[in-house]
Amino acid sequence: MNRSDRQETHVLRAYTFAIFMISAVIISYMPLYFKSLGFDSIQIGFLYSLGPLISIVSNFIWGVTSDRLQTIKKVILFLLTAVTIMAFFVSTAQSYAAVIVLMSAFNFFYYPIFPLTDSLSIVTAQAQGKSFIGIRVFGSIGFAVSALLLGFLLGRLGAGYTIYVILTLSLISLVLASFMKDRKASVKKMEFGGLWTILKQRDVLLFFLCALLLAVAHRINEAFIGLSIIMLGGPESIVGYAWMISAVSEIPIFFLLNAYGDRFRELPLLTVSAVMYTLRFLIAGAVSDPYLLMGTQAMHSVSFGIFYFVAVRHLSHIIPEQYRATGMAIYTIVWSSMAGLLSGAIGGPLLEAYGKDTVFYTACGFAIVAGIGFFLMSWAGQKKPAHKRQSI
Repeated sequence: MNRSDRQETHVLRAYTFAIFMISAVIISYMPLYFKSLGFDSIQIGFLYSLGPLISIVSNFIWGVTSDRLQTIKKVILFLLTAVTIMAFFVSTAQSYAAVIVLMSAFNFFYYPIFPLTDSLSIVTAQAQGKSFIGIRVFGSIGFAVSALLLGFLLGRLGAGYTIYVILTLSLISLVLASFMKDRKASVKKMEFGGLWTILKQRDVLLFFLCALLLAVAHRINEAFIGLSIIMLGGPESIVGYAWMISAVSEIPIFFLLNAYGDRFRELPLLTVSAVMYTLRFLIAGAVSDPYLLMGTQAMHSVSFGIFYFVAVRHLSHIIPEQYRATGMAIYTIVWSSMAGLLSGAIGGPLLEAYGKDTVFYTACGFAIVAGIGFFLMSWAGQKKPAHKRQSI
C-alpha cells in the first residue's frame, strides 16, 4: 500500500469511528434526552418509530442518488451537513410538535449515511486490494468507546446534554468526511430497468426475505434488551455495558472471518449465524438474572458478527457493481427500517401482555425460520457452481 492509499484508509477509518460514535449515543441515550424534555413513554415510542419509517424512503432515495450521480463522498457530505444543521435545531426545540418535525428531518438525512459509508468502504478496500473489514471494524470500536466513555460523561452531565454531544460528533464527522477520497461505485451507469430485473430474481428475493426474518429477531432484542434488564431489577448502568459488550465482541469475529471466511460459502455461514441467534435468544428468554441477560450480548459476536460480514459479501456477489449503493440501501431498509417497525409492533404488545420471556422466545422463532430458509437456499445452491469468493 502506497502512502496515498494509507492516508486514504486512515481518514476513512477515523470517519467510520466518529460516525458510529453518533450511532451509539442515539441508540443508548436519545430516549433519556426526550424524557428530560418531559415526554412520556408513548410520545418517546412514537418519536423512535419515525426513524425506521422515514428511512424506508430516505435510504432508497439517497442510495439511488449516489448510483445515478456516481459519487458517494459528495452525497455523504451533503447528508452530514444536513444532519449537523438539524441537530442544532433539535437542541433548540422544546415542544413535542417541534421535536417531531425536526427529528423527522434529522432521520431523513441521518439513516442513509451508514449504507453509503459501507459502500465507500467496500469500493475503497477493493480498489486497494485490501479488506473492507479492516475499515468497518473501526465503527465497532467507535461504538464501544462511545457507549462507555460518552455514557459515563452523560451520566455525570445529565441526559439533557445528549443532543450537544451528537452535534459535536456530527461536526467532527463532517470535517473528517471532507478529507475522504471520493470513489465511484462503478464505471457503469445505473439503469432502473436493470435494477428491477436484478431485484426480481428468486435468489435475491429469498435472501432479502430471510434477512428480514433474522433482522426482526435482532431488532426485537435491540429494542427490548435494556428494558428487560431494568424489569429484572438491574441498574441502568449495566444497560450501557450491555451495548459495549456487543460492540466489542464483534471485533475479533470480524478479523477471523476476514482471515478464514473466504474458505466457506456464504449461505452455510448465514445458516450458522441464524443458529447462533436462536441459541442467544433461547438463553435470553430463559434467564431471570439481569447480569446473565447482559452476558447474552457476548453472543452478538457469533450471531450478528457472522451475519453482517457474510451478508455484505453475499450482496457484493448477487448485486452488480453499478447498483451497489442502491443494493446496500435496500439491504439497510430490510435490516433496519422494516425490521425496526415490525419488531416494535410485535415486541411491544408481547412485553406488555406476557413479559420478556415471550418476547425473546418470539425472536427465537423468527431466527429459526430464517435459519431454515438459509439452509434450504444453501442446499439448493450446492448443485450450482460456486462463485468466486473474495475478501471485501
